Amino acid sequence: MQDSEPTQELPAGTPEKRRARIGRLIRSSAPLLVAGVLGAGVAVGIGAAVDDEGGTTTVVREVSPASVSRQADFAAAGGMSIREIYAQAAPGVVQITATSAGTKDPFGFDQRAQALGSGFVIDKAGHIITNYHVVQGAQEVSVNFSSGRDRVPAKIVGVDPSTDIAVLEVDMAPDALTPIPLGDSDGVQVGDPVVAIGNPFGLDRTATAGIVSAVQREITAPNGFPIDHVIQTDAAINHGNSGGPLLNASAQVIGVNSQITSGGLVDGNVGIGFAVPINTAKEVAAQLIEDGTVEHAFLGIEMTTITPELAENVRLPVDEGVLVAAVRPGSPAEKAGLRGGDTQIVVNGQTFVLGGDVITSADGEQIADGGQLREIVLSKQPGDTIELEINRDGEVLQISVQLGSQPASPTG
Repeated sequence: MQDSEPTQELPAGTPEKRRARIGRLIRSSAPLLVAGVLGAGVAVGIGAAVDDEGGTTTVVREVSPASVSRQADFAAAGGMSIREIYAQAAPGVVQITATSAGTKDPFGFDQRAQALGSGFVIDKAGHIITNYHVVQGAQEVSVNFSSGRDRVPAKIVGVDPSTDIAVLEVDMAPDALTPIPLGDSDGVQVGDPVVAIGNPFGLDRTATAGIVSAVQREITAPNGFPIDHVIQTDAAINHGNSGGPLLNASAQVIGVNSQITSGGLVDGNVGIGFAVPINTAKEVAAQLIEDGTVEHAFLGIEMTTITPELAENVRLPVDEGVLVAAVRPGSPAEKAGLRGGDTQIVVNGQTFVLGGDVITSADGEQIADGGQLREIVLSKQPGDTIELEINRDGEVLQISVQLGSQPASPTG
């Protein structure tokens, strides 16, 4: 359901009363007016000043629009303008409508539910990347292009809940498709200017601009597993942006807009959005197009990174590595003999489970944190072997683990 915009009634009465009430309305609604005018390119600041006769006069002044500073960011990065990025990329952005059977009405008939999202074309064969959660449970999927044509039926090629990525396919002539170039998310840095294009609240092909606010974030996938190397941005992302592209100053996709954090205060953008890195999406999409499915390697442990605070406050056999907090029953880790902890402590508000193995290296690479170990595991295929060096009660051991396939959920 689309959220309604706040409205205010226009004043009525004589012209003099209307002018007086309009003045009061402007002064009481200054933040709303400024926000509205910013979208038009000119910000208007409204304040009150006392005149010589003691009356109050409304003072209107122009201030620099935010869009000017955004354009400067892109120019400083040696890239295209926001307008140029939009002109080049928008034709490749699609609006996705996913239809599924909902609940039964009182008469026993299915009430069909529709979800709106975004996606983008990646090749002339008609493949489109979007989020898994956009098409999750869908019975029918269609896309709408910027050319204004009617909705086009789309086939779900494959989905990967572990990375929140899905690939669709449309049957269209190659010259009717505009693929968007895919960039390299490994080179993204904090401060880089970015543009998000999508369909927030069903408003098709909306562009918002911002910067990369942080990198190497971790978010939770729809199936509960973590997604690493996520890009955080302050470009406005709202419901309906899911699956759309996050673009750099060269109009290349560096991420797939997937989640927002609102702090529980509002149901919309507060300047904290997250995009799955395009390097992850490229690998997943390639496997989905080739096989229709993706299998992720699985070790089967719950782990916690050894922090400097923990190493300082608790006597551990090593100062760096990951603690094995628990081992999943029946997992490759259990079969290889890895042991979990049995003693829970809290250090500076963070909970740790001690008494289990400490993993210090994997395939000869020193392990500094859990994300590093997870990346090594996910770089492998189910059935591959990983060589772990562990510290168990002060004794250094070498353990070989044959990795399995990631289950449907961390606990399922």
